[in-house]
Amino acid sequence: MAAKRFQKAIKRGFDIIVSLVILVVFFPCWVLIALGIKLTSEGPVFFTQKRPGLKGKIFTIYKFRTMKLGSEKMIKGKEVMPDDNRITPIGRFLRRTKIDEIPQLLNVLKGEMSLVGPRPERISSLEDYDDETWKRLTVRPGMTGLAQVSGNIYLDLQERYKYDVYYVENFSLWLDIRIIIRTIGVIVLGEEKFVNMKIVDANGELLSKEESVPM
Repeated sequence: MAAKRFQKAIKRGFDIIVSLVILVVFFPCWVLIALGIKLTSEGPVFFTQKRPGLKGKIFTIYKFRTMKLGSEKMIKGKEVMPDDNRITPIGRFLRRTKIDEIPQLLNVLKGEMSLVGPRPERISSLEDYDDETWKRLTVRPGMTGLAQVSGNIYLDLQERYKYDVYYVENFSLWLDIRIIIRTIGVIVLGEEKFVNMKIVDANGELLSKEESVPM
């Protein structure tokens, strides 16, 4: 337990340092993106929504807006696919590169999120949680997670939950590092490239780095 607490303390420190560096160093880029959103579509620069976080506590998540006004209504468990016609032209680029998630670094700094963890879902999803799925709320939600680097929108909801629970039960700094490195690959190559290239196999075993690299 002491070792886990120590790793979580390091994780929190890493979250703060990395978030500050990305926000400050690339601040001019975020300003240009905000201008691009404002000039190319009607609506606010940011999209905000209430989500359940650690222990089910509700917080407001921040994103760069990537969809047209009035597109907030979603089907539970149904992800927005890349060809969705509700996505704005600049939004398509922001979603593909994950830049739309950058404002969540503010959530990380506030302690509401972490760089790595289960993605925060809509509040309505809590109605369907069983005891096993509730485990995903025992850690801070993340900007990226095990499910997001294992296929994400190409997986069904229950598969994503299984990856989230695995992460909670098997947390380690090494696993976080693997997920962060894989996230870079997802940004460069696309989520579809990693559907069949898992970090964890069907038996819940952590694969070697060589086994989980797309060819």
